Amino acid sequence: MRIDGPWAHRDVYANGIRLHVAETGNGPLVLLLHGFAEFWWSWRHQLTALADAGYRAVAVDLRGYGDSDKPPRGYDAWTLTGDVAGLVKSLGEDKAHLVGHAWGGLLAWSVGAMHPRVVHSVTAIAGPHPMALRTQIRRSAVRRRAHNQARALGHVFRAQVPMLPERWLTRDRAATVGDLMTRFSGPQWTESAEFDGVVAKYRNAMLVPGVAHSALEYYRWALRAQLRGEGRRFAEAMRRRLNAPVLQLRGALDPCILPRAVEASAPWAARGHRLITVDGVGHYPHQEAPAATSKAIVDFLS
Repeated sequence: MRIDGPWAHRDVYANGIRLHVAETGNGPLVLLLHGFAEFWWSWRHQLTALADAGYRAVAVDLRGYGDSDKPPRGYDAWTLTGDVAGLVKSLGEDKAHLVGHAWGGLLAWSVGAMHPRVVHSVTAIAGPHPMALRTQIRRSAVRRRAHNQARALGHVFRAQVPMLPERWLTRDRAATVGDLMTRFSGPQWTESAEFDGVVAKYRNAMLVPGVAHSALEYYRWALRAQLRGEGRRFAEAMRRRLNAPVLQLRGALDPCILPRAVEASAPWAARGHRLITVDGVGHYPHQEAPAATSKAIVDFLS
């Protein structure tokens, strides 16, 4: 998982676990948080672009992914936000600009609400505010719409049963990962010469022992917590509006996170909110349109 490039790999200890990071550049800290079925390498384009723009860019393998520790528990919002907040401190900084994709975007929102002292700004790519997403899922679950957020996140509900989802993710050398990426991406990327090679890396990453189970535990906690007291406590914590500027970026063709959930996130940003839609791309703007995405992030941070 430690792919060579213009970055350095190292292990950092935070919140009681070991987290693998790739970093490059000098300047204000930008911490990059990946999404489901990915690992630090999904930020390969932004690592170099941010370093060239005068930032210290750090991409982390989140708990349970890549070369980071994979403990049997700790995939709840409190522990995951504690991982990120602790990582900022362990990297020797008081604050960081958080950039997250999908699950990483939801996590960036959550850190901004629950650990505001460590956050300069939040950039969420295909990652709506958790409460906005929950509202859209609940509404679409009881209403029949052509654009249904609950149906668009069908893989989240599929993850809830024991053991079978792990087999679903890893069978045929993690072919499911390739199927999901193909379905969620725009045609320009899936038909490009690089796509098969990129997918191969994510399939290999899913086959690292423990990753499939850990990745699914994120989704299991997110859904099951809605039926428990911890879900109500999380909702109460997330009612705080973010005291940090927020950039949201989405692909116009994203079939996974629909526009209503993204647009409904704006009221949760108290200090300014900007929404950018990238045409012609799906769920992975940072990989499908890396130059446009990197420019949008740098312009926002500037």
